[in-house]
Amino acid sequence: MQEVKELLENYYSGYEENERLVKDKAHKVEFLTTTRYIDKYIKPGDKILEVGAGTGRYSLHYASNGYEVEAVELIRSNIEEFEKHINNNMKIKVHEGNALDLSMYKDNLFDITLVLGPIYHLFSKEEKERAIEEAIRVTKPHGKIFIAYITNDIVIITYGLKKGNLLKLKDVCDENYRVKEIPKEIFSVNYIEEFENMMEKFPVKLLNEVGVDGLSESLEEYINNLSDEEYKVWLDYHFKNCERKDLMGYSSHVVYICEKN
Repeated sequence: MQEVKELLENYYSGYEENERLVKDKAHKVEFLTTTRYIDKYIKPGDKILEVGAGTGRYSLHYASNGYEVEAVELIRSNIEEFEKHINNNMKIKVHEGNALDLSMYKDNLFDITLVLGPIYHLFSKEEKERAIEEAIRVTKPHGKIFIAYITNDIVIITYGLKKGNLLKLKDVCDENYRVKEIPKEIFSVNYIEEFENMMEKFPVKLLNEVGVDGLSESLEEYINNLSDEEYKVWLDYHFKNCERKDLMGYSSHVVYICEKN
């Protein structure tokens, strides 16, 4: 884990993570869709935990709307950026910590637990399962857990096709174009069925599985050139189709939404 942490610290020190979800129309789709589904389940007075909170885009959004939020983040530079945006009206605490060890929290504390980043950076099934297990443990019975992962085929499209690296895919993929688990490449991926199978061992009930950005990253040049009126049509199409399995595999990020039994 220490090796991965060092790699992530180097990566995020030169990356505008705080602007990623709002920098243009294409990138906003992920934030708009994720919050749409959180809003579907959150209730007044709910207590939120965000594990792997990054620079706090989601935590700050809900804290600014009056919710009590706890956030855990691994990378010190992300925490420093996060803390710049906290004001005295927010009920929010930020801790430096690790998705694999939430021992700072007792069992059954949170109504909503967001795990919208850690699975991207865990490179073994055992570590992914440990992070999920911890998130479930600290969530109240009937609480909602949101777990995000990156899909395999968006790597083929973005890194391979759009960035001109098709001939280099043999270095990062097996013969079937399944992306290998290589920590120095920063990101880990999952197939949808693979992730669903992993979740079957946990005491949760699936509520929704959502391709939160859909085709928006693949088609970002087109989407960013849309007028505001056209963008509303695109969002309407996306919102009405983001749970379709035949499209979900080409979303950059899928969010698995479940309820603790």
